Amino acid sequence: MTAGEIYSALVSERKVSVMTGLPYATHDRCQLDIYGPAIATPKGPIVLFIYGGGWVSGDRASYRFVGSAFATNGITTVIPDYRLYPELAFPGFVEDVATAYRWTADRFAKSGRPIIVAGHSAGAHIAALLALDPSYLKGLHPAGLIGLAGPYAFDPTTWPSTKDIFAKAAAMPDQARPIAFASPNAPPALLMHGSADGTVKPSNSIQLAERLSALSRPASLKIFDGIGHMGLILSLSRPFRWRAPTLRSIVDFVGKL
Repeated sequence: MTAGEIYSALVSERKVSVMTGLPYATHDRCQLDIYGPAIATPKGPIVLFIYGGGWVSGDRASYRFVGSAFATNGITTVIPDYRLYPELAFPGFVEDVATAYRWTADRFAKSGRPIIVAGHSAGAHIAALLALDPSYLKGLHPAGLIGLAGPYAFDPTTWPSTKDIFAKAAAMPDQARPIAFASPNAPPALLMHGSADGTVKPSNSIQLAERLSALSRPASLKIFDGIGHMGLILSLSRPFRWRAPTLRSIVDFVGKL
């Protein structure tokens, strides 16, 4: 087990139902886990949570603490793995998660339950593209967007650490910038960031919230004092919830959709 998997297993809530290793496409890495409340909520919301890792690392097992935290609050949570660079460059990993979204929509189609896309860091970038760029979901519409420390406004085709990952967008960098797809059709958004984030600047969330608000779209912005990049996602886990009301903000937002 990785350190992330060990931590997640230690701090996760126990009274949840979990289905693991469900394939949503044919590639070995295209599998997902579903976390559900111990008492079934057939009409409750569904969150598709996308983890970060700079588009080059990450695994769903390390985010068990996220799935169980949401599930204990009545939110069914789907956490997919997706292919990473260098195996797959932009937009391939976004397309993988779009496939996971369609799989989720098909599985729960008869229930009519709202599906919200959520993510942290690179996962928030992917979630925002799914929510804002209609080309990925082709007629499906997320009920909401939850972004934690997402790089929505920067140009990834110019940064040394990301330019190869996003090389296919070099001629049209706005293809890789979620903020460029903000429109009057955007779903309600909850954008959260730590003021001490030195990895992804809070200005990314601020700019996207301002753009959506200018288009008269609901956009709630929360900047938590003294919280860093990893501290934001860790504040969803039991040992660190005292640091920021991240989980409560998400539960309240989802409950209003």
